[in-house]
Amino acid sequence: MKPSSLAGLVAASVLLIAGAAMAAEPQAWAIGFQKAQSPTMERITSLASFINGVIVCITILVSALLAYACWRFDAKRNPKPASWSHNTPLELAWTAIPAVILLLIAIPSFRLLYFMDRVQNADMTLKIVGHQWYWSYEYPDQDFKFDSMIVTDDALKPGQARLLTADNELVLPAGVPIRLQMTAEDVIHSWAVPAFGVKTDAVPGRLNESWVQINEPGVYYGQCSQLCGVNHGFMPIHVRALPKEEFNAWATEAKHKFAHLDGSPPTVTVALAPPAAPEARP
Repeated sequence: MKPSSLAGLVAASVLLIAGAAMAAEPQAWAIGFQKAQSPTMERITSLASFINGVIVCITILVSALLAYACWRFDAKRNPKPASWSHNTPLELAWTAIPAVILLLIAIPSFRLLYFMDRVQNADMTLKIVGHQWYWSYEYPDQDFKFDSMIVTDDALKPGQARLLTADNELVLPAGVPIRLQMTAEDVIHSWAVPAFGVKTDAVPGRLNESWVQINEPGVYYGQCSQLCGVNHGFMPIHVRALPKEEFNAWATEAKHKFAHLDGSPPTVTVALAPPAAPEARP
């Protein structure tokens, strides 16, 4: 392999690793969003880039006009200031142009809001319940549930992210649409995972709905994003996305590990020992 090809391969590997890390959790001194890992977040990133471009263009235009006005109409060039009023074409222009700009921003914004709110042909449903201060996850299609709590600093293992690692990971299939239903037991919480573009309030007595489709298998993190009490900063969201076949295998095992939705204990399968061979008679 040529040195240039080897260097390109190494660079591509580094970029892939960096991209996965950027999607998983926040990075020090990072600029911009975490790497998008869902169709929703991809559209959010695209819309944000478009709006930022509009803002930059407006800023440059207004700054240029202001600089020109300061230069063209200073006291040296205009010792006697001119006065006029009621310039109808100018007033129409500075009313119509901002209206058109707002319309250009509003149309994709409303399309994105509708896209975020509607899930088509969900492959599964996940119910999320916020508590002070942990999350509960219910799998109605598989009939089991479990609590997910933070792993404290003294219990962290090497490589585990501080304040983001949970004892029971939320395991989801990658590549399929998932309906997310959210509520809370006590106060308002907010289930937010930046890489997925999901941030939905969990409100007591209400059932809010969103959806997600995870692009690639991997580990992703989020946190509660609604101030919910003294341990608000200790409610991590720890997601592990698996290929659908591996998720199905995990769900089959989870049915025997976690409690059922009705609160009954998990089904424990016990392997029966084979019958003993009869003793040989003398």
